[in-house]
Amino acid sequence: MKFSNGHWLAKEGVSLFSPREAYFVDVTDTCVTICAPTIHINHKGDTLGGINLRITITSPAPDVFHIRAAHHRGALRHMPVFDLLQKDDQSLSVEESEDLLCITSGSTTMEINKKRWSVRYLRNGEEFTSSRSGDLALVKTAWTGMAYDAAGDTENTYIRDEVNLDVNETIYGLGERFTAFVKNGQSVTLRHEDGGTSTEQAYKNIPFFVSSKGYGVFINHPETVSLEVASELVTKVSFSVKGGYLDYYIMNGPSMKEVLEKYTDLTGKPSLPAAWTFGLWLSTSFTTDYDEDTVMHFIDGMLDRGIPLRTFHFDCCWMKEFHWTDFVWDNRIFPDPEGMLKRIKAKGINICCWINPYIAEESALFDEGCEKGYFVKRTNGDVWQWDMWQPGMALVDFTNPDACTWYQSFLRKLLQMGVDCFKTDFGERIPVENVVYYDHSNPEGMHNYYTYLYNQCVYEVIAQEKGKDQAVLFARSATVGGQKFPVHWGGDCFSDYVSMEESLRGGLSFQMSGFGYWAHDIGGFEATSTADVYKRWVAFGLLSSHSRLHGSSSYRVPWLYDEEAVDVVRFFTRLKASLMPYLYGSAVTSHMTGLPMMRSMVLEYPHDLNCRYLDKQYLLGESLLVAPVFNDRSKALYYLPAGTWTDFFTGEVTVSDSGKWVEEDCGYLDIPLMVRENSIIALGDHDDKPDYAFEKNPSLRIYALQDGASAQTFVPNEKGEKVVSVNAFRKGNTVTVSVDSPFAYEVVLVNEKASSVSGASYENTDLGCLFKASGSQTFTVTLA
Repeated sequence: MKFSNGHWLAKEGVSLFSPREAYFVDVTDTCVTICAPTIHINHKGDTLGGINLRITITSPAPDVFHIRAAHHRGALRHMPVFDLLQKDDQSLSVEESEDLLCITSGSTTMEINKKRWSVRYLRNGEEFTSSRSGDLALVKTAWTGMAYDAAGDTENTYIRDEVNLDVNETIYGLGERFTAFVKNGQSVTLRHEDGGTSTEQAYKNIPFFVSSKGYGVFINHPETVSLEVASELVTKVSFSVKGGYLDYYIMNGPSMKEVLEKYTDLTGKPSLPAAWTFGLWLSTSFTTDYDEDTVMHFIDGMLDRGIPLRTFHFDCCWMKEFHWTDFVWDNRIFPDPEGMLKRIKAKGINICCWINPYIAEESALFDEGCEKGYFVKRTNGDVWQWDMWQPGMALVDFTNPDACTWYQSFLRKLLQMGVDCFKTDFGERIPVENVVYYDHSNPEGMHNYYTYLYNQCVYEVIAQEKGKDQAVLFARSATVGGQKFPVHWGGDCFSDYVSMEESLRGGLSFQMSGFGYWAHDIGGFEATSTADVYKRWVAFGLLSSHSRLHGSSSYRVPWLYDEEAVDVVRFFTRLKASLMPYLYGSAVTSHMTGLPMMRSMVLEYPHDLNCRYLDKQYLLGESLLVAPVFNDRSKALYYLPAGTWTDFFTGEVTVSDSGKWVEEDCGYLDIPLMVRENSIIALGDHDDKPDYAFEKNPSLRIYALQDGASAQTFVPNEKGEKVVSVNAFRKGNTVTVSVDSPFAYEVVLVNEKASSVSGASYENTDLGCLFKASGSQTFTVTLA
């Protein structure tokens, strides 16, 4: 939100009250509290009236500061609050002089100028950002000049702070945003909206950003947060909320990866989805007509064509129109739903059903929900209803434990019937005016936070019925902590290259915000794509963490586009299945660290300035560079950072001495898929399904191991447990490979020829030096 009129003036009617000095400082082992008047106190008479801010500084972990600035502390902070996992119990080292107050956590210091209020954030003594005099401010937008006139006026009161930007500093994150990947120059309002993928609105607003300088800021407010990212003042990131209380965290990485790890230490790590969820999902699409014959035709059509479909999704119309949501199969088209589900599962297919948190008037559940108080109400006691989406629909009140149990009871019946998971659609259009929640949560806060309770409620019942290791959603909306309830998809995009591009941009932004996994509607949602767009989107979609064919008013089975589309879907679905030992290892890494599976180039190459703005390519896991084709000319354009890169399909090597742009032609069974140097890619012995014993008989492929370099990887089992570990080290023409495994495997030094391998017989193949073994062994390879 903008409060300034240029650099020197405030907007008309706006007054800003910033700390001028640290008047009182109270220090304990874990907390520093500061009384900060907004005028300089020259004599005792200056203490009579005026505005003070009380600033509290604590730390939940080394190198993380939790900062709160409050005007009137007696004002209640109503729920909801984010579910944070760390307590502010980190000991602080405090040094105080006449002029400075230095507070240290880990290797990070807040240096506060007590006489002329300003804050410097230091990393091992070097400043990485700052909040200068006037940056922290209580803002009055209808100020009359008398303190008592506006003392209780929260409607026209805001509080903001700012961090200062350095030369070449770039900002990322803030959720799944479809605007420019680098947030510099943008005004961002973090407020959930159902706005598609082509506007500044977002389904997943996350009040967290990370800087290219290796620090992050988490604004601990579920309500609307406004940011000016090098926009109002081009040297600052400003963040503000309504009211007189601001709560935020400053996190020193010192790398961007470490910032994401610290952020997810606080807000929760991404849960690990089951291996089957990484396979191909096929949907009925939204408003299409279908019955069991249609569903079986699609499933059999995929399987008969050699496409290893893994999950079938029933979108909204499995229920009767005007009944969403009542969790009752439409008996006009599904007279035997339980039998149908058994017939689908007999084919090795898992089942997902669409739901939302709204109960329409025609739903059989509406009267019961009204009678028992399970819906959000108006301030006059009526049930809140409106006619958008479903006529007369009500909204389940997930702050009411009994309402959660009631809602879960219907999901439980479906799970027991044979459904495996749910697509938790919507959760963004949540009312804020004249509504009351069961636990009296603040409606403004609930607008963004509602999705957390909704998805948590559904995820928990799946975990109860299927086991935690099998729980998965396909969710559209999210807020802080939503990464604990995966998976999320990108929402309603159009079916063209521009929408494909904006979807990737939003997904990369989302995964710079603490989320580990992401999907999108392959082929686009609205309208019907050309066969060309469909085939390019399939390659991109099946080299994303999760992959679903889904549309609005038309089906997404490939043979409706052309026969080549069938070949493309088959090829990339099987490719992904064969990559599952590597991909599931990457998923386990996301679960353990908070780093995403689909990584922006800047996250992996933060010091390569060419990577700062790249949003049309990404690393899938740590080692595979993916560059989708975004045009109908079959032209791929991508950037290779410095190093030796190997084409996954052809084995062709490209040496990029200091960064290199590559333009090449790609057929539909091709996509730039480049392997990073010093990488080990584990391939599986199955390409017909995503869930199998990854640890048995993997092909461990070592790529471009440089002299003096090492490479490591692991292969998990389906439970996410590390079973196989691999280490390789090269010195001159000697490569030492150590494998710790109870099973058989093969090792391939890609593009290398050997003259000898100790401990195993070997073969120099077109792919490279190959040898097979079993059990834990160390091999010494002498290269020819």
